[in-house]
Amino acid sequence: MPFHSLGLSPALVRAVGELGFTAPTPIQAEAIPAVLRGADLLGSAQTGSGKTAAFALPLLQLLQDGLKHTPRRVRALVLVPTRELAAQVGEVLRSLAQHLPQPPKVAVVFGGVSINPQMMGLRGGADVVVATPGRLLDLVEHNALKLSAVTMLVLDEADRLLDLGFADELQRVLALLPPKRQNLFFSATFPPDVQTLAEGLLHDPVRVEVEATAANEPAILQRVIEVDENRRTELLRHLIKDQAWERVLVFVATQYATEHVAWKLHKNGIFATPFHGGLSQGARQKVLEEFKDERWDVVVTTDLAARGIDIAQLPVVVNYDLPRSAVDYVHRIGRTGRAGESGLAVSFVSADTEDHFALIEKRQNLSLPRERIEGFEPIQPKTPVATTDLAPVPGTGGVKGKRPSKKDKLRAAAAEAEKGG
Repeated sequence: MPFHSLGLSPALVRAVGELGFTAPTPIQAEAIPAVLRGADLLGSAQTGSGKTAAFALPLLQLLQDGLKHTPRRVRALVLVPTRELAAQVGEVLRSLAQHLPQPPKVAVVFGGVSINPQMMGLRGGADVVVATPGRLLDLVEHNALKLSAVTMLVLDEADRLLDLGFADELQRVLALLPPKRQNLFFSATFPPDVQTLAEGLLHDPVRVEVEATAANEPAILQRVIEVDENRRTELLRHLIKDQAWERVLVFVATQYATEHVAWKLHKNGIFATPFHGGLSQGARQKVLEEFKDERWDVVVTTDLAARGIDIAQLPVVVNYDLPRSAVDYVHRIGRTGRAGESGLAVSFVSADTEDHFALIEKRQNLSLPRERIEGFEPIQPKTPVATTDLAPVPGTGGVKGKRPSKKDKLRAAAAEAEKGG
């Protein structure tokens, strides 16, 4: 099925061809006609499936009829959870709009940088705004933009935008929008609670759910390697050199770990650098650009890079620390094997994290063999869980839930004191 059969204008079809897309992906083939009809849409497909173009193309086409109005008014609003995803969506929109008779003005705004240049950029208005919720609200409060003319709202990575971390800001944004508008929600994952909330915001939505099949599933080889926790960096270094990995995205649990692991790798002759939310926006952008230009062998990151980071032909992703949830696992490994390329996702598992990875497997319907690398065979036993005479305290569902909290220890001490009394 060619793109022109979806009802797109010749200018958009030309732009798609120049970007190297020969045929629409399943999510694009189903979503684009529905959006062009004006329907609300709930789109779900695996990461790397072309969701951005699935809403960007019809958005640009629907905007064309109204671009003759002056002054410019914000008619399309795209909300995203991270700065990097905002920049990426803005870049896609501008690339696709290059041959339109009247290319819309696309403004990309996010926090972590000075608000003044963004306010200056909004002088004269904008047709499309791509934003993180917090910075968008800041700009509204500064009277830098108004949202009363918005006719289309897009939530990209909607599961993140509808979780508790963004829920309050999202509700404040929704209160500023006209009640009559087209709503498009896109994400790779829609947990049940998020689906319930989305259904309350969408009006009779078209559901586009592209199941992973042999034909459209990313070609990602998933490996699980057993290793003691204190030898993970050594093993990572060995694999990078022994298997000649040229670019690797390594996920760890904390900002401190990004710095520590990157320093250890760099100390041993591997060009590695950290990437995390504590860096300035300029530093983060520089790391990504240099990584895409293959100037770094390894970027060590938190889950900040699990979504919205599109690095062409990224060959390897490593879960140095396991993700908290099965959903995050999907997004992490989805950084490789994109746009029809093949990729490798490696997860390090120790005796203490085996149960947690087994839970990820269960929720993702996976059953992956465990590997051992010669010279790195694990020898450490599983850490025994502290027990008391009190009823067990439910864990958090993550790895840390296996260890007694300070409150657990105080309860145990109180129980021992009562025995002694």
